[in-house]
Amino acid sequence: MPPKARKIAIMGYRSVGKSSLSIQFVEGQFVDSYDPTIENTFTKSTRVNSQDYEVKLVDTAGQDEYSIFPTQYSMDIHGYVLVYSITSLKSFEVVQVIYDKLLDITGKVHVPMVLVGNKTDLFQDRMVTKEQGKQLADRWHAAFLETSAKQNEAVADIFHTLLIEIEKADGNVQEKPSCILS
Repeated sequence: MPPKARKIAIMGYRSVGKSSLSIQFVEGQFVDSYDPTIENTFTKSTRVNSQDYEVKLVDTAGQDEYSIFPTQYSMDIHGYVLVYSITSLKSFEVVQVIYDKLLDITGKVHVPMVLVGNKTDLFQDRMVTKEQGKQLADRWHAAFLETSAKQNEAVADIFHTLLIEIEKADGNVQEKPSCILS
């Protein structure tokens, strides 16, 4: 079976670790200092549930609440990773604004997405609780993960989870009632 091509946009407030997560997933390394992203695209082959995927990650420039949602992020995108930093309430607020704009522009009630609370390695500076993240994701019917790009904690899980969400949205996954993910 040929790999399925999937395009994923990574969005969030500036400096929440969008690029770090992308580079950690694609290249397996943590890049601490770099210039703020204009926009980058990374490609990686990965395998989930015995299906091969050719994943294109669109690492977007950081958005804020005043950013106009760029229409190119609503076209040909299969799923979204919305990232906030657990050390920044502002980034948690902005991710909610991005979500609302995303639904507006796609005209959909539900899009496959994973909400990510990044920077768990800075737990001593935590401003957003895991419960807050989980509640927001539940409200959105989205998957939720807390990660550390720096420690490569749960980074691949983000993309693997999203690929499964995309398949579900396409009606390609038979959900087994006995399988409960919490």
